Amino acid sequence: MATQQINIPDIGDFDSVEVIEVLVAEGDVVAVDDSLVTLESDKATMEIPSPVSGKVTKVTVKVGDSVAEGDYILDIEADEAAAEEAPKADAKKEDPAKEAPKEAPKAEKPAPPPQETKAPAPNVPPVPKPVNAQSMGAAYHASPSVRAFARKLGVDLNAVTGSGPKGRIQQNDVEAMIKSVMQGSAAASGQPQGGAGIPSVPEIDFSQFGETETVELGRIKKISGKFLQTSWLNVPHVTQFDESDITEMDAFRKSMKAQAEKAGVKLTPLVFVMKAVVKALQEFPNFNASLSPDGQSIIKKHYYNIGVAVDTPNGLVVPVVRDVDQKGIFDLSKDLMELSAKARDGKLTPADMSGGCFTISSLGGIGGTQFTPIVNAPEVAIMGLSKAKMQPVWNGAEFEPRLVMPFSVSYDHRVIDGAEGVRFTTTVGQYLTDLRQLIL
Repeated sequence: MATQQINIPDIGDFDSVEVIEVLVAEGDVVAVDDSLVTLESDKATMEIPSPVSGKVTKVTVKVGDSVAEGDYILDIEADEAAAEEAPKADAKKEDPAKEAPKEAPKAEKPAPPPQETKAPAPNVPPVPKPVNAQSMGAAYHASPSVRAFARKLGVDLNAVTGSGPKGRIQQNDVEAMIKSVMQGSAAASGQPQGGAGIPSVPEIDFSQFGETETVELGRIKKISGKFLQTSWLNVPHVTQFDESDITEMDAFRKSMKAQAEKAGVKLTPLVFVMKAVVKALQEFPNFNASLSPDGQSIIKKHYYNIGVAVDTPNGLVVPVVRDVDQKGIFDLSKDLMELSAKARDGKLTPADMSGGCFTISSLGGIGGTQFTPIVNAPEVAIMGLSKAKMQPVWNGAEFEPRLVMPFSVSYDHRVIDGAEGVRFTTTVGQYLTDLRQLIL
């Protein structure tokens, strides 16, 4: 049997992700593809599978650690079959010109792990890894999301001290930097302030009024809360309210129920809203855009990916349905069912949650009349759907019962003005009232 060192495989465009679960312990026996650890990025969770079967002999990570591609996490004493297959797989990857002669003697011990260039000499302690960004040849070390966060707030990362592994700068380091600067400004002015010069909420000991309990926010709520606050502080929101008569649309949806069941999907009003929104986005391209980082131009998108807010036990997530303009209602229903299931199971990948152009948040299945959704920046608009109800509507001769759905659209006033906002909501409402207009 040979001990194999397990490293973090390719995890996409992430420099650092947090370990939120260690699924094995020393002495556990694992099979190929058994999950070893669970990682969570800003957008999704992912499980790292075992490439070999065998016994776990050492675990080097713990919950809360940050890891990146290539980081060493544990050792597995691989089964004989797995140990024999590993050298074969490595040999296939080698350059034929660099292959050792066939008659070379076999090594009695397993080769050193890929990330080490030389094994330490006997009785000589290994040289410790660099602990700061400067020793790694960089002015600072931070993930793309932290860099983007710092850019939005105008923070120079050269002035921030990283508290993460290898001196990596984390988002809380940037926040601490801003807090220290603002506290200094507040001390100079004699006025308590929060970030960006906003007065902070006073701290109160609520236990003086009665019994209290402190419950930590879930990780998804912590992450989404920061992004929502950033969007609210940076985007000048305007919300336009409207409503649409969806009587005919709902009748058509119900008439297609049997056909939908035969296709293995559940037909909901949301898919019709998605088609109506995309048609309106094609007519009002400013809604299908993003503002450039310098705020001087608009980046218009020629694809139509719609984010759909999904309520999960761990918090709100927004998976993205791609190419909505190219799909029928059954295909969209299938995509929604699959993404919703992955969201509830915590299996969404970063790819599932990226590339959105416009977001829809539907509370119609719960209740309420109207609400003001927060723009999912860097998108410039978001729609909120509320519960439809039967209302008496005057048809010119008498009142008749009609199914009316209220909805709202919040948008970035730097990109979209009020008149365009009203035209957009009116157009969406017309399409939902008469679906035949979608094919014109």
